[in-house]
Amino acid sequence: MLANRVERGRYLDSVALMRIARRLGELPGVEAAALMIGTPSNKALLADARLLSAEGEASEPNDLVIAVRAADPGPALELASRLLAEPAVEQAERLRRTRTLEAGLALEPQANLALISVPGDFAAAEARKALERGLHAMVFSDNVPLEDEVALKRYAAARGLLVMGPDCGTALIGGAPLAFANAVPRGDIGIVSASGTGLQEVSCLIARLGGGVSHGIGVGGRDLDERVGALGMLAALDALEADGLTRTLVLISKPPAPRVAREVLERARRSAKRTVVCFLGAEEAGIARTLTQAAEMAIGRKLDYTPPALPKVRGAVRGLYCGGTLAAEAALILRNAGAPGECVDLGDHRYTRSRPHPMIEPELRNEHIARAIADAAVGVLLFDVVLGYGAHADPAGVLIAALKGAQKPAIASVTGTEQDPQRWSLQAAALRAAGVHVAPSNAHAAVLAASVVS
Repeated sequence: MLANRVERGRYLDSVALMRIARRLGELPGVEAAALMIGTPSNKALLADARLLSAEGEASEPNDLVIAVRAADPGPALELASRLLAEPAVEQAERLRRTRTLEAGLALEPQANLALISVPGDFAAAEARKALERGLHAMVFSDNVPLEDEVALKRYAAARGLLVMGPDCGTALIGGAPLAFANAVPRGDIGIVSASGTGLQEVSCLIARLGGGVSHGIGVGGRDLDERVGALGMLAALDALEADGLTRTLVLISKPPAPRVAREVLERARRSAKRTVVCFLGAEEAGIARTLTQAAEMAIGRKLDYTPPALPKVRGAVRGLYCGGTLAAEAALILRNAGAPGECVDLGDHRYTRSRPHPMIEPELRNEHIARAIADAAVGVLLFDVVLGYGAHADPAGVLIAALKGAQKPAIASVTGTEQDPQRWSLQAAALRAAGVHVAPSNAHAAVLAASVVS
């Protein structure tokens, strides 16, 4: 039986809604549950999941839709109402709250950056309001039309402002971690990244190599697309060029459009500051081939690591990843080594519809781990464990529980620092104690996995 309840004029953060939906989905007899704002794109997702009734279809973009498919939806709807009514006490005590940008600026008149996290249908308008008031904008929201991204970045450039995103999940601004970021010391290395986990991996490796980051500017995964033309990366390069604290620049992206790559590389060559470029999969001479190499080139020394001599096994590598760029990097390494296998990005929209990102809820990976363990064609399991603000409190513990009883070799890397809430050394030690081979970086983990099957 399908039931929708619509709460008019109700908005909550999507992560909070996903966590409530997960609680509902754990109730006996519940087949599926979701809580979403009633935008056209969200209603399409609900319809695809067979969770949209006529009542939900009538919802407006300012409404909250609670959708449950169950033998008896009543208990789930009642639990949803109770959970939605619970006050966020801890957050309320720490943060002053307002409902508009104008009210926020009245409380913080010195602010120069706005973080936008609203449904994608509204994100461009909110970012435009921030830019009009002279604020830089970090657009955490995804599902923003590409033409809106281009228009926002051009508008910002004309005013000497930055737009980070859309779909910008990580930034380090003046030492402050924003969204999914890590506790990284200040330093003289500035990072511009079209990849959230790429920025996390490089900044954490820099920290563990003894360096620090002046600013880590995310620009969104589409920025180096031909249609966007690296508007965000080029603007961020100009900003870091003018920043007195930044001495070295690091540029990170999955493979850009060829013309855009040439333009960015030419701009980097004109920089008065030492520049390290890591465009994963690109073949240009002088650029870093991996995120690990990018961090090492920025610092000027290598990670101290001697890989173990693991026995060869039959079968392929199955990489199950929370970070999309980490998955792409590992897949490139496997391919270049001639090792059979695949690396699955479980943070992709195909796997996270109405569910939290696996960095928040790594249990999403468990069903895939069980299938990989049971698959006779899989010889080695490969994982990332991503720490930091916004991430799960104990991702290593979740992974260890999912691997219990597995006989196949498991290899992992831990992206994080000793100052992160989860503590890098504690997470790595727990994995090692459970029999997981822990490499110091994602690239080293992928190379080790390739050596076992190739």
